[in-house]
Amino acid sequence: MKGRLKISMLSVVAMSVGAGLAVQNAHAQASGSVSVGVGWLHIMPQGQSGQTVVESVAGMPVNQAISGTGAHVGASDAASFEAEYYVTDHFGVAFLAGSPFTSDLIGNGTLSRYGVIGKAKPMAPVLEARYHFFAADARFRPYVALGVNYTWYSDTRLTNNDFVASSFGPGSSTRATLSTSWNPTVSLGATYAITKHWSAGFAVTYIPLTTTLTTYARTAAATEIVSKTKIRINPLITLLNVSYTF
Repeated sequence: MKGRLKISMLSVVAMSVGAGLAVQNAHAQASGSVSVGVGWLHIMPQGQSGQTVVESVAGMPVNQAISGTGAHVGASDAASFEAEYYVTDHFGVAFLAGSPFTSDLIGNGTLSRYGVIGKAKPMAPVLEARYHFFAADARFRPYVALGVNYTWYSDTRLTNNDFVASSFGPGSSTRATLSTSWNPTVSLGATYAITKHWSAGFAVTYIPLTTTLTTYARTAAATEIVSKTKIRINPLITLLNVSYTF
């Protein structure tokens, strides 16, 4: 009888410990939960620009391409913020944004000797729908996502005085703009639950992004020259972050 009682008590203890561990290991990425995270973005543009086209001089249409011209956008880094709401155990809606950062416009072709010819500060938040694989309590959960991005730019300017003087003449001044755009996004990522609430994540996002650089130059003789350059940025973006799930 005592032997049976001991076995029964051990069974109860084991079941209690097992239940406690199950609760302890139950992860929070389930329907109705919210994750917020911070991390690091590395933005790697994959595209190039077309040739610069002089649209007008002193208000008269020209529409002449300048052979050998071109540029590309350099890589950059930013801090990231992310929030995701789990509609179900598998489907989530996520918002991702980066801190303000500066992108360099680097000359190609005949402009390569100038190096960095301009700078801009892009903002490119992403709203995406995610499908998470595996059960809500799985430690490792890969996901795929499709979304939409809106990109705009501030503080766009040509910064290389030698380039400006060579292109428009000594004593010239310039101002520049980059066009805004809506773009689709596609992402592959995964999260790993460290504890019930804390997790680490990694993702790769691609955005087929194109913008147009419009330059308004005023020569020393007060002649205005308007030129445009179409730039395919097409960034591949990697994300590393840490998230807390409520």
